[in-house]
Amino acid sequence: MADLLYMPLLDIEEQPRTSKKTPRVASLDVFRGLCVFLMMLVDYGGAIFPIIAHSPWNGLHLADFVMPFFLFIAGVSLALVYKRVPNRIEATRKAVLRAAELFLLGVILQGGYLHGINSLTYGVDMKRIRWLGILQRISVGYIFAALCEIWLSCRSQRDASFLKSYYWHWGVAFSLSAMYLGLLYGLYVPDWQFEMSNATSSVTPTNQTYVYMVKCSVRGDLGPACNSAGMIDRYVLGIDHLYKKPVYRNLKECNMSTNGQVPESSPSWCHAPFDPEGVLSSITAAVACIIGLQYGHSLAHLQDHKQRIQNWILFSLSLLLVGLLLAAIGDPVNKSLYTFGYMLITSASAGITYSAIYLLVDVYGHRCLTFVFGVDGKAFFEYFRSHNLELSCYSSTGILLESS
Repeated sequence: MADLLYMPLLDIEEQPRTSKKTPRVASLDVFRGLCVFLMMLVDYGGAIFPIIAHSPWNGLHLADFVMPFFLFIAGVSLALVYKRVPNRIEATRKAVLRAAELFLLGVILQGGYLHGINSLTYGVDMKRIRWLGILQRISVGYIFAALCEIWLSCRSQRDASFLKSYYWHWGVAFSLSAMYLGLLYGLYVPDWQFEMSNATSSVTPTNQTYVYMVKCSVRGDLGPACNSAGMIDRYVLGIDHLYKKPVYRNLKECNMSTNGQVPESSPSWCHAPFDPEGVLSSITAAVACIIGLQYGHSLAHLQDHKQRIQNWILFSLSLLLVGLLLAAIGDPVNKSLYTFGYMLITSASAGITYSAIYLLVDVYGHRCLTFVFGVDGKAFFEYFRSHNLELSCYSSTGILLESS
């Protein structure tokens, strides 16, 4: 475990050594450092200021930007790493291996290997291990974006257009989006039931196990009880392998106490596990990483600062406009479901944020930000990775997805 957390900063892909060293893009380091700073802020400050913690269901708080920002910068980095791919087979092998390492690391960190610390009973509970989590989601986005860049790029030297040069990327993104929307709104969710020990869900713990019934019989519902994302996870992963403390327990309907217990009088779904990094929502997370890849293309292939920033701002405003339009017509902004509108708005926010950092650091040369968030961003990884499980996951992501 310690070896995994203290692994050196590695490139996603080793590039052929040349006599001329490519200058490092300082804005990428600053953006990574900013992501880690936000992660620390919302993780430690969320309990004091709930307004910056994750939104209980629909809505957008500061903490809900952290995951999309990491997916965004992973996509940007991939465009630089795979700017030239002399051997697609070898590049694919390394990309798959790296994604597998990232996924396995996520299982080790969040899957249940560290349970029993307080009671001094260590071990692995394979019946309740959590298969999906933060690093697993990023590994899914990473492999989709990497394979797109390795196999589906057909950019010519004279054309740097987002749509024309990488139309196969957009084909994959639109296909994944259509699949997500079809499953989210099209699947019928029947009534379902689950068992839960009263010792973990009640204010008055006992050793009894209760059976809860959730009445649904609906299609296209996006509430916490009857959405198709939760149904898919229950069928594919099993309800015992889902996240045990979903954020929707902070909703008023659940009446959760200050010690984190849900009373028996709360609706039955308040007691149910739900994975915010589930199967269905990982599809739009992969699309978010592919969007970040498109921003990286301007960084990799355009030399003019003005043209880069113009592309990024135009692209970001377009995504933001579509995302706000979807929210206005009824598609909720929801991190737990990683809805299409949420994906577009947060990706646009990441693009605008990175454009501002690029302008300040790489164009105007304000290197004080590099010292605070760039160089010291690596120190953030070193210091905070052992303080919290979620911090360890995001820090490991930064280590594995580092690019030069």
